[in-house]
Amino acid sequence: MIASNIRHLRTLKKLSQEALAKDLKITRSRIGSYEEARSEPSIDMLIAFSDYFKLPIDILLRTDLSKTKDGSFLNVGTNRILFPMVVDLEDDDLIEVVPVKASAGYLNGYDDPEYIDQLQKIKLPFLPTGKHRAFPIKGDSMLPLKDGSFVVGQFIEDLRDLQNGRTYVVLTASQGMVYKRVYNQIKENNCLLLVSDNKSYAPYLVPAEDILELWEFTCCINTQEYDQHELQMSSIIRMFNELGVELKALEKMIQ
Repeated sequence: MIASNIRHLRTLKKLSQEALAKDLKITRSRIGSYEEARSEPSIDMLIAFSDYFKLPIDILLRTDLSKTKDGSFLNVGTNRILFPMVVDLEDDDLIEVVPVKASAGYLNGYDDPEYIDQLQKIKLPFLPTGKHRAFPIKGDSMLPLKDGSFVVGQFIEDLRDLQNGRTYVVLTASQGMVYKRVYNQIKENNCLLLVSDNKSYAPYLVPAEDILELWEFTCCINTQEYDQHELQMSSIIRMFNELGVELKALEKMIQ
């Protein structure tokens, strides 16, 4: 796929063959020969194309990028991509769903296009533009979300775009996947502070270099109904009080 991929990537960047050749310090004719499949890039040239387009060599060689549109692959750091952004026949973005049984293996497959391509996909038309993925939630650390619910998150490419106090699905090299309220402490100690809404769980720090992916909460999908007692106002107030949230005005209304 290297010939068509070089041509497509150059077109996405709105570069002429001459401009790309100048950037890579080679002749325009060599770019033309690669794009027309009259010759194949050497290993050194493959590395140069990989560094220039910020794409792994195996993606350049084996994946048909011609169906991607500008921005449909996202750089993460400098050595891998989140790929692909899947679209349906109406050109609407599809959401990959990480199933509960496969969530443990997500740490090993998150940067593998074949693993991601095998995930089931859904479409939620009300989501904002961007790359989204749905993750299963385990435990009770982020009440009132139930165990087994799914959080749909929007991919955050740069940790500096993190907004303090919002909730994120965080993939870490040491602890795998967690869903927490996140606070940026990179300037202070090069860490993120992860906080559970359920105060029974203590906050903890994660080094910035341990963060592999960050997905900002967009919506949640409950897979089971709430029991009637869980929806009673008194139960809701008690739950929020346990989480340290003051609802004095609401309590007076109920009384």
